[in-house]
Amino acid sequence: MSSPMRAPTSYKLTKDSFETLKKADISEDVLKKAESIRDREVFGKTAFEGALKTAIGDEEAKKSAGVFLSSATQTPPQLTAFSAPLMKSIVPLIFLLFVLPGIAYGYAAKTVKSHRDIVEGMSKSMSSMGYYIVLAFFASLFIAAFAQSNIGALMAIKGANFLKALAMPGQVTIVGIIVLTGIVNLMVGSASAKWALLAPIFVPMLMQLGLSPELAQAAYRIGDSSTNIITPLMPYFPLVVVFAQKYVKDTGIGTIVSLMLPYSIAFFVTWVIFLTIYWLLGLPLGLQAPYTYP
Repeated sequence: MSSPMRAPTSYKLTKDSFETLKKADISEDVLKKAESIRDREVFGKTAFEGALKTAIGDEEAKKSAGVFLSSATQTPPQLTAFSAPLMKSIVPLIFLLFVLPGIAYGYAAKTVKSHRDIVEGMSKSMSSMGYYIVLAFFASLFIAAFAQSNIGALMAIKGANFLKALAMPGQVTIVGIIVLTGIVNLMVGSASAKWALLAPIFVPMLMQLGLSPELAQAAYRIGDSSTNIITPLMPYFPLVVVFAQKYVKDTGIGTIVSLMLPYSIAFFVTWVIFLTIYWLLGLPLGLQAPYTYP
């Protein structure tokens, strides 16, 4: 019996499922109707039967529900599945995990004497979030407008094509890719979005130069991580500003950028040196992760 905190067994009709159903002499008309739930993951046997009834009708579902169930791809209950009760309750669980020990400590340390002290403490903590909410609101508008303008994508593609046209030696090209990634990171905060933009250009280009995709990703990660803390487009940048204001009241975006810039440069130079040393010594990037592409 599965735990109540786990998601129920999921059922999905895949391409292979339809092949099995054809062999089981399910009519083409029924299969055509069942296409509406193809590749849809349904959690629980009852929910799957309900979806099947909606798709092919009650009469057909009664006759062939067993065949559909046996042919569907089944995934056993998962504790960390998105639909699991545990994961759906993760926010209140985290809240209780922190608030209960905090209350217990407050009473033990005599800093909390009644529920009013608890409410006052929570209110004081949340009062500092006002600046963050306002800053995040305007930052989200700017990020959305910037994304719709496609300026970041245009610069990424133009820059990558420029590096390709230069036809420089492998080591110099890798440093160029790191620099370009760091610059693009200032305008495109999402790591996955940047990789989606740059990978289709970087990976084939380096493979043509005899450099491996693993090396391309290592170079990308260096450029991406080095400038994270100096780009206001990083999703957590407003939160960093708010935390800094607890210690220096007049802290702003420019303060954080100017403070972190030396660290960003130091990280950039250090990681480039590390990658170069690894490359020269022939140390692998990872398991079966070479530097060259045959």
